[in-house]
Amino acid sequence: MNFNKKHKLSALLACAFSAFAVNAALADNSTAAAARPVDVATLARIRDAALTSNFAFDRLEELTDQVGPRLTGSIGAEAAVELIANDMRNIGMQVSLQPVKVPHWVRGAETAELVDYPHRPAGISQKVVLTALGGSSATPAQGLTLPVVAVHSMEELHARAAEVKGRIVLFDVAYDQHLADNGHAGDAYGEAGMYRFIGPAMASKLGAAAALVRSVGGADYRIPHTGMTGWGNDVKPIPAAAVTAEDAMLMTRLSAKGEIKLHLTLTPQTLPDADSHNVIADLPGSDKADEIVIVSGHLDSWDLAQGAIDDGAGVAVAMGVADVFKKLGLHPRRTVRVIGWMNEENGGRGGSAYFDANKAKLKQHFASIESDSGAGRPLGIIFSTTQDDEKLLAPLKPLFRTIGTPLYERREYAGGADVSKLTTSGVPSFEPLLDNRSYFSYHHTPADTLDKVEPENLRRQVAMLAMLTWYLADMPDQLTHLPSVKDEE
Repeated sequence: MNFNKKHKLSALLACAFSAFAVNAALADNSTAAAARPVDVATLARIRDAALTSNFAFDRLEELTDQVGPRLTGSIGAEAAVELIANDMRNIGMQVSLQPVKVPHWVRGAETAELVDYPHRPAGISQKVVLTALGGSSATPAQGLTLPVVAVHSMEELHARAAEVKGRIVLFDVAYDQHLADNGHAGDAYGEAGMYRFIGPAMASKLGAAAALVRSVGGADYRIPHTGMTGWGNDVKPIPAAAVTAEDAMLMTRLSAKGEIKLHLTLTPQTLPDADSHNVIADLPGSDKADEIVIVSGHLDSWDLAQGAIDDGAGVAVAMGVADVFKKLGLHPRRTVRVIGWMNEENGGRGGSAYFDANKAKLKQHFASIESDSGAGRPLGIIFSTTQDDEKLLAPLKPLFRTIGTPLYERREYAGGADVSKLTTSGVPSFEPLLDNRSYFSYHHTPADTLDKVEPENLRRQVAMLAMLTWYLADMPDQLTHLPSVKDEE
């Protein structure tokens, strides 16, 4: 994900803007200037310190190259907790570990082979590349051999319900890279991801013996994309796996000519819940220390690779924000709280544990920020606030323009999965708006490795979120909680 020369030149020119230029821009924006006075000098210092620091990338390299995969319940996940907690202590943050009970699902053997299909030459079989989905149950140890029913929509699944019982269902639905290339990667993920999220459960309800889902993502290089699938309380889990786009298309082509049979072996285990932690690191505020601004990312990752973009980058950026403040000797009015969440990927229990522990203190949570959309070039911010609050944020725009991140998108929901309960309870929430055209090429795959992260992009994201975090932590105005938050007694 390298910048081209034009982007690099634009970035260098943007970074060359001085505080004088920012003040000039503010002077031309009477609405923004009237909203509240801005400590431009401090924000410019924060920006410049972030743009010249490799702290976040160094922490990411440490997390990915030394620890690697961090699925909850694993040794890697616990090593990440210890590593991040120590890193935050070393820069002078007040660190606590919040206990969280997390799922412990372990991937086993995963193989598949087409053993029969129309016009198959004698003695020929074909390997199918796949990986078990989180929450998958196991086949017998020796595997199972069954016919495959390929469908391309939920409607087709139900129309062919009579064919499904006792067979393997293949959901062959492509990820729409065209949507992603036009700024709608999340929408593309949601459209194709539906078949991973609920497809196996729908197949199980119809009596299927197993389910396969075409991998949700672009860049068809015969790489499987894992992820969680859900069952609900009334559905029997069945073996479920993601197959590569190429193998899904192969099975669809062959099945159009007649019955095909697959030998499938998946041996995952669901073990008893394990003990883990959210890492919470506070920079206490001054006169409004009881009010909290969260900046965060999640510590856990899937087990196929290093989890560099999902979400090593996000937690490293949050740590980078804290490091900038500490190095500059800044003391915010509100407490800045860095959180490394545990168990975003296959349960969300870290976010739930934090919410449950703080639901009587929601009004003290001034704002939450979560970065969980990779390490692409930052373009601006997404926020869930009122229109009046958007006006209060307007003075940041000229500063954001200096680093090429001018976009503001107000949405009903923002902030990431771990802060979702805070958001839906009215806490104003934020997340970075990033270039995600290639994000789902690597997301949840064996290719989610450190080399996919451009250090310059990471520095820019730290600069943007550090300015946002400081602005929120220091502003005299109050943001509006929507809907109205009532602290529990």
